[in-house]
Amino acid sequence: MTDTLFPNVPQQGPEPAKPLPRLARDTSADNPWPISLLSRKYHDAVAKWPGTWIEGQISEINTRRSGSAYLTVRDNIEDISLSVTGFGRFAQMAREFRQGDRVVLHGRPDVWMKQTRLSFMGDDIRRVGKGDLMAQIEELRRRLKGEGLFDAENKVPIPEFPHRIGLICAPHARAEGDVITNARLRWPTIEFTVVHAHVQGPNCPPDIVAAIRRLDEDPTVDVIIVARGGGSFEDLMGFSDESVVRATAACVTPIVSSIGHEDDWTLIDLAADLRASTPTDAAKRVVPDVNEQMAIVDEARRRIRDRIRFHIDGERRLVEGYANRPSLTQPLTMLDRPQRFVDDARGRLDIGMRRIVDDASLTVEKLHASLTALSPQSTLDRGYAVVQNVQGHVVVDSSQVQPGDGLTVTLRRGRISTTVANIDSGSDDGTV
Repeated sequence: MTDTLFPNVPQQGPEPAKPLPRLARDTSADNPWPISLLSRKYHDAVAKWPGTWIEGQISEINTRRSGSAYLTVRDNIEDISLSVTGFGRFAQMAREFRQGDRVVLHGRPDVWMKQTRLSFMGDDIRRVGKGDLMAQIEELRRRLKGEGLFDAENKVPIPEFPHRIGLICAPHARAEGDVITNARLRWPTIEFTVVHAHVQGPNCPPDIVAAIRRLDEDPTVDVIIVARGGGSFEDLMGFSDESVVRATAACVTPIVSSIGHEDDWTLIDLAADLRASTPTDAAKRVVPDVNEQMAIVDEARRRIRDRIRFHIDGERRLVEGYANRPSLTQPLTMLDRPQRFVDDARGRLDIGMRRIVDDASLTVEKLHASLTALSPQSTLDRGYAVVQNVQGHVVVDSSQVQPGDGLTVTLRRGRISTTVANIDSGSDDGTV
């Protein structure tokens, strides 16, 4: 169609690509190899290398459920490490091994073309025995445990609100920034005393011991953090040194170990008062979260206000109840019951007194009748008389008087004075 519409216009097509050089020596600035070709040639060349058995100590190991295993095997004599990758059966076998184990493994070299990186693809792994370093550490751990350096009762509790943290770390280390940044994000007023020390190599143990003792002698330091980022088993060996462990156990100030990653372990972790999985975790576990504390304070204030309000409302209801009582609105009603008691007592007293008076009157009447019946006056009323001598004695016998004696004769009405003229002692009726 294009040829028909524009018959006189020459056709333009892509220029033919230059053939790539077959050998590396044939490349030039004008005709270079693409990286993918170079990576392929490396891969093809390495693929021709034979498989081999190697021996070393596992310094790092990571097995995954997906069926892969990644190991770092170290030659302690030359201090050279090799990365080993394996899948399937090799990964399943690798799960039986731990950091520090000494192994022999078989594999083939390989180039990962995506990054043109040389690796070693393992297909078999066998145990030679635990590494010398691991065995030494295990022996030291048992000995120090027998001395009680790891006992829980020797642990010092971490203060809830520290004012100053003593930090031991390498100079310009990421661990220092992680601890300080995360601690101040949680508790902005926290202060630090940082002591730099070697965290690996032969200078590590004496530096760590000196730093611990220096911070332990500082009265302003409330808690000490020993921090180091991740590393190989050999890199962390300094924190399993006996002098470091003893200095940690003897430290009076609470001390927190934060060495390596969560899967790493050293003997300082057993002697420390608290182990943190990472430096960031150490910062979070040593200082409280200001937001959480403010929330706790706010909740406490709310509960206090509610408690006070509830108490005041209760007292107000009590006062209102007292104010609405009839005894306060009509005070005289308080006298009703005592008044009824007095009235009842008065009525009972009146009845009682009347009964007593009636009984006494009846008794008096009876006694009066008896006295009346027995009274000499009654005899006088019947016509009899009472004769008394001058001394007032009643004369009942004629022998009691002599002629000429004066006598008084009491009659029913009045008295008569007389003199004895004659005495007749033989008279039965006593006539004078």
